[in-house]
Amino acid sequence: MKIYSNEKLIKRNKKIGNFTSLGSILILGVGMFFSFRDKDGSYLIYTFGALIVGFLLFQIGNFYMSKWGKSPRPDEKLTSALKGLDDRFSLYHYTTPISHLLIGPAGILCLIPYQQAGTITYNETKGKWKQSGGNTFLKIFGGEGLGHPEREVKFTIEDATKFFAKNEFIPNEFSPEPVMVFTNDRVILEAEGSEIPAVTGAKLKEYIRKKAKTTALPDQVVRDLEKKLPN
Repeated sequence: MKIYSNEKLIKRNKKIGNFTSLGSILILGVGMFFSFRDKDGSYLIYTFGALIVGFLLFQIGNFYMSKWGKSPRPDEKLTSALKGLDDRFSLYHYTTPISHLLIGPAGILCLIPYQQAGTITYNETKGKWKQSGGNTFLKIFGGEGLGHPEREVKFTIEDATKFFAKNEFIPNEFSPEPVMVFTNDRVILEAEGSEIPAVTGAKLKEYIRKKAKTTALPDQVVRDLEKKLPN
């Protein structure tokens, strides 16, 4: 498997995560300093201001660090999960509007990683995803809540479709497809009934190989894409 990563972007965003995380600690420290000195409420506005700004910076820093700072990063986990695929496959990390794009005989696949732990369940009746278990504190303050995967998938495919259509990279009969990948080793996935393919990291390569037998994206299309896509 050929792997292309935007290392410049990864390093830049890691620095942003480091600086914002450090900044949040310093500002929260200032807020605590004012709160200890405040005897008559005269520093109240500075205390609350520092706490609000510090908390916002903490959330921003945590987002950047979880995605680009903490190793193994999402891109590293996907690369590891797909290790062993042959050179007909190409994996692109952050080189296109799609964060993780896999091109090969299995098709044009937008890999959407989730690193949440616990039990992830799809409710077919409501068309919603639910996370149970895991660390409640991390869900609230650590950015490990599941959110709304169906929206993320929708926006990812819209971006991918626009990208390929604008650049006329592929014939009209081929279109990008989503694959939700739950990379946490402590996740239990119950996705029966979901129209969106969802697998654990451990099952990703098996899914790709099976799909390659039924999809069979023509080799010529794959080679043309490799020549056109930025790497």
